Amino acid sequence: MSRFSKIAVAAALAAAGLVGAPAWAAGEQALRDVEILSTDTMAGRAVGSPGSALARAHILKRFAQIGLKPAYGSFEQPFAFQVGTETRTGTNLVSQVAGTGQSDQVLVISAHYDHLGIRKGEIHNGADDNASGVAALLAIAEALAETPPRHRVIFAVVDAEEVGHRGSGAFVARPPVPLAKIALALNLDMLSKNAKGELYASGGHHFPWLKPRLTALAGKVPVSLKQGHDGPPWTGDDDWTEQSDHAAFHHAGVPWVYLGVEDHAEYHRPTDDFATVPRDFFTRSVRTAIIAARQFDEDLDAISREAGR
Repeated sequence: MSRFSKIAVAAALAAAGLVGAPAWAAGEQALRDVEILSTDTMAGRAVGSPGSALARAHILKRFAQIGLKPAYGSFEQPFAFQVGTETRTGTNLVSQVAGTGQSDQVLVISAHYDHLGIRKGEIHNGADDNASGVAALLAIAEALAETPPRHRVIFAVVDAEEVGHRGSGAFVARPPVPLAKIALALNLDMLSKNAKGELYASGGHHFPWLKPRLTALAGKVPVSLKQGHDGPPWTGDDDWTEQSDHAAFHHAGVPWVYLGVEDHAEYHRPTDDFATVPRDFFTRSVRTAIIAARQFDEDLDAISREAGR
């Protein structure tokens, strides 16, 4: 992390009264993870590229630091997919934290780590899309490892989202637990950039019994949490139902919640760099994601009953 970044983080922590708090609670580690994953060295993390391998190495290092366990026999889960006549390979990274209770219901938390790579000679580093979601997932994992959840939580850091949600599709096709046991999937994609301090929680249109829970969540979190972008009045690309990895869960009949920001000037542009991440809003988004994961864990058995699973 640069000296400027360290100064900015220190100022943000002091302003939030979080000096001395765990790095995950303050968002300090999440900022470091975004900066590392969106460095030019990783060259935009395109599927199958050397930069993708570097990103995987960092994420696996963080899994080890946190103390996560594999959800399969190994953290790394390669999968093959077709692009036209070409067969390509992606790699999902899947870990878990055990629950303290007796329930067999499972919460899945997902975020994609791939991005666009190099296009027309310019690196698309994807700081918001989606280094931010991966960093938030790791922050949740760290929080839950420190104070374990009631239910088993599986962390799916998936590949090849940018070429058609291929990693989440591979996960759903061969899940580490029966799909019927996944009570809810929480997907994190683009959490760091919104000038109005707004984060959207989608899913309530498709699963109305989630709406009161999302309303209650909005009263607890340090961002302006809005519901929508999952049905009327949103249409076309403004309906996010098919726009990220929760789509694979949707098609498999698994209830989901998606946390993300609306499109911004850096979306899918080479300017989506760490330098353009608003640190205060992002750290508040990370805390929001942690609070959401805790609430969904507490409510997971009721969510499963209401979903008829």
